Amino acid sequence: MANVFGNAYGLTVLSPIRNGLVAGREISHADLVRDLLQSWNEEFNSPMARVPETYLCRFFVLDDVVTESLPGGSAPDTWSDYLPVVPDGLRRSVMPVEEHLQSAYLVFTTNFHCGPSGEPDAYLRGMWEAINQRIREVWQHCYGFERVQDARSFTDYIRQCQLKTSLFFVGSNDLPLAEQLKALYLKQEFARFATAHQGLPAAELRARYREFMHRVQAEHVQSPTWAPGQYRL
Repeated sequence: MANVFGNAYGLTVLSPIRNGLVAGREISHADLVRDLLQSWNEEFNSPMARVPETYLCRFFVLDDVVTESLPGGSAPDTWSDYLPVVPDGLRRSVMPVEEHLQSAYLVFTTNFHCGPSGEPDAYLRGMWEAINQRIREVWQHCYGFERVQDARSFTDYIRQCQLKTSLFFVGSNDLPLAEQLKALYLKQEFARFATAHQGLPAAELRARYREFMHRVQAEHVQSPTWAPGQYRL
């Protein structure tokens, strides 16, 4: 099923960016969006780390599409370059017309836990509630976003810009984000424990392991755990 794999949802969105320069500034809307997204890398965590159930996501600006309207490097194509009976103008005239995008696009793609509903609306509402100021910061440069005023209109706008996708990030084990973060926390903490307690006598190792299990609280999902967006110990 397009967009859905198990309990995971793959959302791909292309929002057309306004053409021309930003009012009062010598910078295009597309370049400003690119600069804003780049500035997120200077923050401790991406704003998307605050959006519930996000497995991963990516933003980028698509300036244009690349097309090959002329033949490639096959032998017949190469020989045709040297045949005077096939004028270059005639050869080019039968090739597909080269096309370009009418504007740059803001591309937003994310995989998240949707549960049995198989729908993205709850996730998009949570995204708006968590980071609506950051959403406005970037999407205000896109056509049609002026109609967005709240979570419902944001959800409608994103659904209008959505493309079907069948490609998913395979690192997810299909569980809710909280359970995946807890599993990642346990994995990292256990690796650190194993490294720090090499060569201990069995009795002391057993005692240290009991202390470790009491500290990590494996049966409690919410805490202690790996923080959303955290990428290092």
